[in-house]
Amino acid sequence: MKVQAEISLYPLRQDDVTKPIRQFIQILEDNNLQVKTGPMSSLVVGKEPDVFESLQKAFGKIAQKYEVVLTAKISNACPEIE
Repeated sequence: MKVQAEISLYPLRQDDVTKPIRQFIQILEDNNLQVKTGPMSSLVVGKEPDVFESLQKAFGKIAQKYEVVLTAKISNACPEIE
């Protein structure tokens, strides 16, 4: 089943917060997920196992380098990204 996730990554104690966010998004895109970035959150669409596995992988890699907070809302009833 396809799902859509609205995610926000908040790097803590960083002068440049864009670097970890870009790295996080790149990991998701490298895992063949459709990502649409916004000013405060991003939408991610893909098959349910791929979305969950990719979020776990991306969080694990980024959390090894930076202190971060990740929030996610996941739905199987939202429309796909246009």
